[in-house]
Formats: sequence, structure tokens, C-alpha cells
Amino acid sequence: MGATTFQLKGIGQNAEEAYKQLVDEHIEEFGSDPYNGTISTTLGFMDYTEDFKKSGKKLDKYIQEMYGSIEKRECIAVCIREPKENNQKIKSKVEHIVEKGKKNWLLRYVAYDTSSVGIIGSFEKKGEAVKAAREYTEKTKKRTFVEMERVLENCNGIVAHIHYKPSKSEKSGAWIFFGWAAE
Repeated sequence: MGATTFQLKGIGQNAEEAYKQLVDEHIEEFGSDPYNGTISTTLGFMDYTEDFKKSGKKLDKYIQEMYGSIEKRECIAVCIREPKENNQKIKSKVEHIVEKGKKNWLLRYVAYDTSSVGIIGSFEKKGEAVKAAREYTEKTKKRTFVEMERVLENCNGIVAHIHYKPSKSEKSGAWIFFGWAAE
């Protein structure tokens, strides 16, 4: 199998976030074949920002010279714009949700799939929940369990939404990722 060079610009709050976003985009577009010729075939990245700065070279020349010293599936990152963090003292906004009236708690028996499905159903009686969980287990061969929970009657249990509050000076950083992808 061969190798091909790549050079991409990634944006994020840090190099890890930018790299992951690029890998995810390329997997979505080209698939997860380990020889698809994209950044998704690399085994992570190494940050060479300090080495690049010390070299005093232009970025294009630095990249071209580095291709000769790195191997297949290696990826190098060079920061071209430092991220600016949110320096505000308060970085979130709270939206309180108030529902008027009396709150009544109900006891419910909830059947869960232990794998990825989650809730199978919520029941008033334990026997109903066990029956539903058994039927599900016998049909799918997956483990289940029943848990007692208290839920609010005729009321949304959410009492607040918390939103991130960005600052006006906050900016994502930018990195150039380059290397040899397997094809």
C-alpha cells in the first residue's frame, strides 16, 4: 500500500479539537477505510509549532522540508492562529423554568436495556415493568433491568437551562495539519 501527502487547515479551541473535527469530516466523506488517503488514516498528530517558529522559515517551505522526515500515517500540526479564550468572570447564562402549582411525585418502575437502547418503558406496577423487560430480553437476547424512580406528575422535571455565554473577544485557533496518509 502507498501513501499520499495532505495539508489541511483545522479550526478549534485547541489542536485536539481541530484534528478530531478534520478526521470526523474525512471519515464521513471518504469512509473509515484505513487506506482512504486522508488525514483519517493517521495515528494522531504531533505539535511542531515551536519547531516551526524556531526555524524562521515560511510555512510552505517548512512543510515541504518536513515531508522528507516523517513517515506514513504521521501527522504534524502547526498553530497559525492562537485561540483566544473567554476571560469573562461568568461564562454561562441561566434560564430558570418556573411551573406554577403543586408538584406531585409518582413512583414509576422503569425497564432499561443495558446496551445502547436505554428506556424500554415506564410502568405504574413492578410486575408490568418486569414483564416488558422479560419480553424485550427474550426477543433481543439483551440484558435488561428494572429501576424504581420518582417522577413529577403533569410537570416537566427540568428546572433550568444553562447556556454558554461567549465573550466578544473569544476566537477559535487555527492549525495546519500535514503529513502522509495511507492509500
